[in-house]
Parts: sequence; structure tokens; C-alpha cells
Amino acid sequence: MSDILGRVSDEQDIFKKLLGKIPGFSGYIDRNNRRAADKLLRETIANRFDALGQRISALQRDLISQGGLSWVDDLEASALKLRQFMDRVRTASYGYAGFFDAVKVKSEELALIYQYDLALMTAGDEVERAIDNVEASLGTDGLGAAIRNLTQKSQECVSAFDKRSEVILSSSQQ
Repeated sequence: MSDILGRVSDEQDIFKKLLGKIPGFSGYIDRNNRRAADKLLRETIANRFDALGQRISALQRDLISQGGLSWVDDLEASALKLRQFMDRVRTASYGYAGFFDAVKVKSEELALIYQYDLALMTAGDEVERAIDNVEASLGTDGLGAAIRNLTQKSQECVSAFDKRSEVILSSSQQ
């Protein structure tokens, strides 16, 4: 997480660095950097899951061409969950709100949000392994179990992101 924040901070122009020397203004710049880093992180997560969703679409085409039409709807359930997850990630509130935003996120909650984001990146590995398992199970009796596992992993991503959103909402009610 700090790598992304560092990348955003390093890209500041000299004017922002100069304004960072003004008392009170550096906190504003830090918050904006955190927001930019959070946005970059969420875009990275969404792009990764978008690629995984494309793999699922390819598997659906393979199933259709191999006569496994009865499994396409089951596989679509996991694809829908991943699309739901990607949409939520792309449209979520930033991890650190600005001065005039309706939702304010404190530093403690921000750290928790970043932990959820790290877990979401790790969940990408689990979804990828589940897709690999579906690919390996094509044409076997284990295909149904592999698709159910993929659907479960996809739902876990949605649930994890819902918990992330709860942190943001709970901080707005304080």
C-alpha cells in the first residue's frame, strides 16, 4: 500500500512541495495523496478482476463449443458476482475523504480499509486458482464442484468489499 502512496507523492510537482511547507496545508496534500493512492489501488484491483472475468467468459465459450451448455448458467453466476464486485470497487468511496465530502474517514479506519484492499488483492489469487481448477475440470465429473468453488470465491470477494464499505459508513455515523 505504501508503494502506491509513495508513487503518488513522488509525482507531485514542485509547487505542491512548496505549498506542503505551509502549516496545515501538508495535511490536506497528504489526504489528497491518500485519495489518489486509494483510487489507483482500486483501479488495479478492478482491472485484475476484469481480466479474471474475461477468463470466465472464455470458459463459457469453451463450454458452449464442447456441448457443456448445461454448465454455462452455473458459470454465469460466478461471472455476475465478479462483475458486481468490480462495479463496487470502481464506484466505491475513496479511502480518505476530503474536507467537504459527506463521509469522513479517520486514519484508523483508513488503515483498516487498506487491510481489506490487501485482502482483495489476495482474493484475486484465490479466484485465479478457482478458474484454473474449472479449466482443468472441463469434461470431467468434477466440473460442477469446480464451478461451485469459483462461485463461492466470487461471493467472498463481494462480501469482503461490503465489509470495507461498512468501515466507511460507520465512520460517517460517528
